Amino acid sequence: MTDATLAELDALSTEELRERAFGLARQRRDLKFFWDLFKHVTSSNDETQDGWLGSLDATVDDVVALWREVTDHTYGESEPLVRAAFIDYLMSPSK
Repeated sequence: MTDATLAELDALSTEELRERAFGLARQRRDLKFFWDLFKHVTSSNDETQDGWLGSLDATVDDVVALWREVTDHTYGESEPLVRAAFIDYLMSPSK
């Protein structure tokens, strides 16, 4: 994915960025990427900050399912931050 330019990625919808970033994170088995996203998205929503973050012994698929449940693919005011995180991840070299 490092072949894509910032302009090309920025032109994609947030949902397309999410699909690509999640696919790459699954391939890399990168739980840290998901936890970082959860922290940013849920920090502005007190209803979802009930102590569960970081207390799960989860697999990548569990985290993806939890992401869907928590966000319902709507990001509200966090969307610019989430888009930036997706783009940054997609442009980052393999770890």
